[in-house]
Amino acid sequence: MLYPEFNVGQYRRECVKIYKSFEFFRPDNEEGLKIRKQCAASALNDVRTYLSEGGQVAVFDATNTTRERRDTIMKFADLNGYKVFFVESVCDDPEVIASNIVQVKLGSPDYTDRNTDEAVEDFMKRIKCYENSYETLDEIKDRDLSYIKIMEVGSRYLVNRVLDHIQSRIVYYLMNIHIAPRSIYLCRHGESELNVKGRIGGDSGLSARGKLFAKFLGKFIQEQNIKDLKVWTSQMKRTIQTAEALGVPYEQWKALNEIDAGVCEEMMYEEIQGHYPLEFALRDQDKYRYRYPKGESYEDLVQRLEPVIMELERQENVLVICHQAVMRCLLAYFLDKTAEELPYLKCPLHTVLKLTPVAYGCKVESISLNVEAVNTHRDRPENVDISRPPDEALLTVPAHQ
Repeated sequence: MLYPEFNVGQYRRECVKIYKSFEFFRPDNEEGLKIRKQCAASALNDVRTYLSEGGQVAVFDATNTTRERRDTIMKFADLNGYKVFFVESVCDDPEVIASNIVQVKLGSPDYTDRNTDEAVEDFMKRIKCYENSYETLDEIKDRDLSYIKIMEVGSRYLVNRVLDHIQSRIVYYLMNIHIAPRSIYLCRHGESELNVKGRIGGDSGLSARGKLFAKFLGKFIQEQNIKDLKVWTSQMKRTIQTAEALGVPYEQWKALNEIDAGVCEEMMYEEIQGHYPLEFALRDQDKYRYRYPKGESYEDLVQRLEPVIMELERQENVLVICHQAVMRCLLAYFLDKTAEELPYLKCPLHTVLKLTPVAYGCKVESISLNVEAVNTHRDRPENVDISRPPDEALLTVPAHQ
């Protein structure tokens, strides 16, 4: 989760700017071949920079890989002491390929504002260009490489030389995702009694407006008529009370519990500034990595939510009733947000976000259920110095009772 992707295709788009046709990918197009090699080299160089600056895992995405390029990647890895795990997807089914082009490739920046029939014809020719140069992973020739080979969109898998925990997690993830159409509904619990008082964390029940939202949420879900919808909550009172109003079965996940604020649990921001001004400033300086004393950081929360995300990828339609920090982490995963953006994503109370995975991203629909609630979002203040005056530290604290 939150690993950067170095997509050679994007480097090529930035270099060439305007995609014209499949001719660029012809094996005998020397200019096109030169540009693609330069883009691959630039991407690898950026991978090296990222990893040398403390990055742990990087995703290098290159379509149309040749054995020569794989050898280059392995030499690059050996020289820098990196481990490499290859992922290859092979599909020969004409119907699946045609469907993939329409559902996925036509959403590519290469085909923006292009006629559908013309784009399909161009990409089919582009595939032929790939076939002329692509060299698939071979069980004998590549027996020393670590890889997973996915055949016919997950009907079969070939896994070779899984060397560590991260590689095993990648294998598990890839063997559990699917391409069936689905939507994921994210919302926070109804407004809680502590929300109204401006206190963070805790395990209070719903306010009167929170209970009203729970009823409205039940009506909304019923009107959506969602096939085989699963409902997940945390183990905290406010999400359970929200789910109870739906009148449907739900599953509790401890991993969905709100971020643990440690010694700051149930405190107002004003109290945190008063008792722990240094901690308050340090959190504003690096909200993603800052860990509350005896509590958690967003970085900890991301790791805690990994099993939830893995399971979400396996499921079809799911409603997740959760908490502000948890919802930010889930949203960041599906919208490919950075660690710096994640802690400041706006996830207001009494609003449902409908996420529909599509090609090259995720479609987001925000649905307000028109029940008033307090604002719990706090923007990062401009002054994050540890010696700042209290009024500047509290400048972005939302209003409360």
